[in-house]
Amino acid sequence: MEHNPPHSPFAQQIGVPGVPWGPEERAQWKAQQTPRRSYPIDVLRRVNLLRSSWDVTEYGALDAESDGHTLVALRSRNWSHSRPLALVTGGVHGYETSGVVGALDFAEHHAHRYVNDFDLLVAPCVSPWAYERIHRWNAQAIDPNRSFRSNVAVTESAALMRFNVPWADRVVLHIDLHETTDSDETEFRPALAARDGVHYEPGEIPDGFYLCGDTENPQLEFQAALIEAVSAVTHIAPADAAGEIIGTPIAAPGVILYPMRDLGLCAAMTPAMFTTTTEVYPDSPRTSPAECAAAQVAAVCAGLDFVLGRSR
Repeated sequence: MEHNPPHSPFAQQIGVPGVPWGPEERAQWKAQQTPRRSYPIDVLRRVNLLRSSWDVTEYGALDAESDGHTLVALRSRNWSHSRPLALVTGGVHGYETSGVVGALDFAEHHAHRYVNDFDLLVAPCVSPWAYERIHRWNAQAIDPNRSFRSNVAVTESAALMRFNVPWADRVVLHIDLHETTDSDETEFRPALAARDGVHYEPGEIPDGFYLCGDTENPQLEFQAALIEAVSAVTHIAPADAAGEIIGTPIAAPGVILYPMRDLGLCAAMTPAMFTTTTEVYPDSPRTSPAECAAAQVAAVCAGLDFVLGRSR
C-alpha cells in the first residue's frame, strides 16, 4: 500500500465558477473517479489474517453506488467493561495511506503489549470508496471528517458513530490517523472551493508531522508526549514565519488546536479525555511510506503509554 498521488480530475472546471455544485455537478465529479487500488486486497485481506487474535466486526456497509464495501473494525479479545477503551481510526480520508497502514501495523505488531490494560478498538479504513480512488471525499463528494454529527446522514461517519454508542462513555483515548499531502493544495482544496462556489485561496503545506488537538480540551501534556515519541521516527513540522501550521497558531511545538466537535471531526465522536488527529507529510523528501506508517504507530503507542502512566 504505497502512497500514490491522486489523479487530478480538474474538479475546479466542473460547473460554474462561484456557484455551488448541485446533483448534476456531483454526479459529473463522481464519474471522473476511478478505482486505483483495492480495499479487499489491501485492507480486508490483512484484517482477515488477524481473526486468530482479534474479533472482527462488520459494523456497516456502503450502498451499491459506493461499491457496497463492508465497514470493518477490530476488537481486542476478552472484551472487559472493567478496562478503559482506546479507539484508533484510520482512512477517514481514504487517500491518506499511512493512516490505514499505521492502524493495521499497530494491530498486527504492537497491540499485544496493551491488551491487558485496555479494550482496543481499531477501525483501519473508515472510507473504503475514497481509499480505492485515493480521494478525500466519499462518493457523494462529502468529506466524512466534517460529518461526525448526530444529524448528518453520511454513511461512513454515521455507521462508525452508531457502532461506538454502546461503549462511547468508556473511551479514554481516541487517535485518528491522517496525512497532510501536497495534493491538499493541488487538488482537494481547489475542488472544495469549486464544490462550494467560493474563491480558492492557496495555502502552505507543512513539511513534517504535527498534531491537531481539541480547542475545548487541549491536553497539551498528552500532545507533547506524542510529539516526543514521533520525533524519534520522523521530523516534526515547524511553524511558518507567522507562527502557524496550515493557517492555525501553534499551541505547542508541532501542535495546533481545532474546535473538533464544531467541525464534526472524527476525533470528537466520543467524550474521550485524550484525543488527537495525527498529520504525517508523505511527500517530504525526508521521509518514506514506511517511515510515515511507523510515525502513526509511534503516536498510537505513545498515547497508550501516556494514559497508562497517569493511571499507575
